[in-house]
Amino acid sequence: MVKPVLDGTVVLVTGASSGIGAAAAASLAAQGAAVALAARRADRLEAVAAGIRDQGGTALVLECDITDEQQAAGAVERTVAELGRLDTLVNNAGVMLLGPVAGAPLPEWQQMVALNVLGLLYCAHAALPHLLRAAAEGPRQVADMVNISSVAGRAARTGNGVYSLTKHGIGAFSESLRQEVARRYVRVCLVEPGATATELASHNRPEVLQAIRSQFGQTMQAADIADAITYIVTRPRHVAVNEMLIRPTEQER
Repeated sequence: MVKPVLDGTVVLVTGASSGIGAAAAASLAAQGAAVALAARRADRLEAVAAGIRDQGGTALVLECDITDEQQAAGAVERTVAELGRLDTLVNNAGVMLLGPVAGAPLPEWQQMVALNVLGLLYCAHAALPHLLRAAAEGPRQVADMVNISSVAGRAARTGNGVYSLTKHGIGAFSESLRQEVARRYVRVCLVEPGATATELASHNRPEVLQAIRSQFGQTMQAADIADAITYIVTRPRHVAVNEMLIRPTEQER
């Protein structure tokens, strides 16, 4: 019997309580990985974990807020302590708060920078030594960091100024880190989803939410992005997918 590709490896997924994070965790568990699930909503994490365990997988629930440096580092350390190692980090947690720059509530900007940028950096910083160790000593001799960005990380448009700023920043960080660790077999990939049916847009103010809904028609499902993430991390050691832009067929921009 052929072993699943990720058998013997450990994955940490942030923002794993719903949407892309939950779908990615289930998909990677189906490939044999033990999965650590990090997010603030413990009840939602328990439900995702139960689904993975029902399929014979291993899931660890980590209730945490990664905008807190200590909690982010603690999630990584608990993953390693309880599951034995860390081979893949999926930096998925994020928030999208859109609207004009003029008159915008400053706390919305602060929230996006705290989660989309600082939270990702805290997790990446804590995880990188373990990923380097996994690449040198692990069962697959390769490790992965997958950073979830957005089409907004490609092009700034009216109404997404600060959100786009955070996602462009993720792209710059990912490419710089990729160059730094490529020869040590830690693969860094940037995933840029287009319109996807998740909770992401629901956190916007009512007037902004109405405008968002009028802009988008066809959407992808979280499972579509999870499928892409799974493809990326299951490539053979000598293949690295550096960047993946994914849009619904009908989305023009």
